[in-house]
Amino acid sequence: MKLLLDTHSFLWMSTDESKLSETAREMIADLEHELLLSPASYWEIAIKVKLGKYTMDESIDAFVGREVERNALQILPIEPRHAAEVARLPFHHRDPFDRMLVAQAIVEQIPIISADSQLTAYGVERLW
Repeated sequence: MKLLLDTHSFLWMSTDESKLSETAREMIADLEHELLLSPASYWEIAIKVKLGKYTMDESIDAFVGREVERNALQILPIEPRHAAEVARLPFHHRDPFDRMLVAQAIVEQIPIISADSQLTAYGVERLW
């Protein structure tokens, strides 16, 4: 099964697994699952680093590159159809990064691993 990682799930998987729920840890650890990472997530990390809301001891590209390889993540490119889905989404959530992740999960018909319960208002399958 393909699973899309929310940004915080990716960060916690990479830096502090204790913040993940037991279900999330199990889903991530299951080698039968294909874990996907959206460019929206590393874009969100870059913005938070620039704003001082998140700090890193290394460059974002080094961190993301290492974690993608170490965890055998696949990059889910942002496509025009994903952007078109964002335009159709109601404003249950105003965060543009989360809205893109929801749109990708809807279009690709895949669950998202996220602690954010607001995402379920979109009808997307949220695992936590």
